[in-house]
Amino acid sequence: MKMVLSQRQREELNKAVADYLSSNGYMTALEGFKKDADMPGEVERKYGGLLEKKWTSVIRLQKKVMDLESKLSEAEKEYIEGAPTRNKRSPSDWIPRAPEKFSLVNHRAPVTKVIFHPVFSLAVSSSEDATIKVWDIESGEYERSLKGHTDSVQDIALDSSGKLLVSCSADMSIKLWDFTQYQCLKTMRGHEHNVSSVTFLPSGDYIVSASRDKTIKMWEVATGYCTKTFSGHREWVRQVKVSPDGLLIASCSNDHTVRVWVIATKECKAELRGHEHVVECIAWAPDASSSAINEAAGADNKKGAYEGPFLVSGSRDKTLRVWDTCHGICLFVLEGHDNWVRGVVFHPHGKYIVSASDDKSLRVWDIRNKRCSKKLEAHQHFCTSLDFHKTQPFVISGGVDQTVKIWECR
Repeated sequence: MKMVLSQRQREELNKAVADYLSSNGYMTALEGFKKDADMPGEVERKYGGLLEKKWTSVIRLQKKVMDLESKLSEAEKEYIEGAPTRNKRSPSDWIPRAPEKFSLVNHRAPVTKVIFHPVFSLAVSSSEDATIKVWDIESGEYERSLKGHTDSVQDIALDSSGKLLVSCSADMSIKLWDFTQYQCLKTMRGHEHNVSSVTFLPSGDYIVSASRDKTIKMWEVATGYCTKTFSGHREWVRQVKVSPDGLLIASCSNDHTVRVWVIATKECKAELRGHEHVVECIAWAPDASSSAINEAAGADNKKGAYEGPFLVSGSRDKTLRVWDTCHGICLFVLEGHDNWVRGVVFHPHGKYIVSASDDKSLRVWDIRNKRCSKKLEAHQHFCTSLDFHKTQPFVISGGVDQTVKIWECR
């Protein structure tokens, strides 16, 4: 089959081929080709690298075509099944949908944590390979690595401005990074075992960390000094999260409990019991979730609704539990995962909870109806972490398969 090129296209292709031959030093072939193609003199500069450029853009376009085809088949399926299409859904109903927008590969060991940057279109991941990696979520490109920890990086968090990053590791240290220069500012030591979780207070001037040494510690950002230690858990503290108002800390542990602490006084104001195994993850509910949580809890309006603050926890017992921390009670349980629940996050508009599990899936839970409304087969291996972008329709997940995936919500 003869390709139909115009005279001008044929001449351009010949020149690009000639440039490719000469830049790779295939001189004998080049002389022969010039003679056969009747091409005198030097090839102009504008043909430099043209063949390679065309070649790679063809591959990129093929990938784009495949992505669009899979999106089209997903849309056709939704159309046939009668699910509302994107235009009919408001952003509060947007949830992550397959296939993933990007699968990011660069880590050399399981991914432990994934987070979105609050300002720029970047994501950050940490791994057992002792590195922290930065990714561009618009292009799916790898940006850079932050190196300094000598063992598995267990958790990472950005402050609200996105200028500071904090990380913690099995090397028992916590590191504070300048995220504009990608430089390590200080290293904080004080925990006596693996540091499993770290986060900023909303004000940004303190860091809270949790460790296998059973304690939670608070560190001053300006000095790097540990100013408070919270003790009470009987086992490894897995995760720690600060309430949106910055007054409370929630923590979960291998001792099967979730605890709520008052930051100002260090007192434990609630011990939440109900899980039958290690509690891996927790998340504070945004205000937007209150009505859905109350409806799910069946709060009748005569007695008045529950006021929260509300919290969700995920456990190795395969369930998620939603708690009213004010009364210290479990309001309802979400069941459906086939393995440990390892990550949990609220939809920014409050209607859904999204969870990540060792059953390799991400699940979207409709809070009002207490049921799983979507399951995504997300990773080849256990899913370890996820995050929901606060303002853009993206979810990110990380797994033991060493990949980071970006999911588009619609």
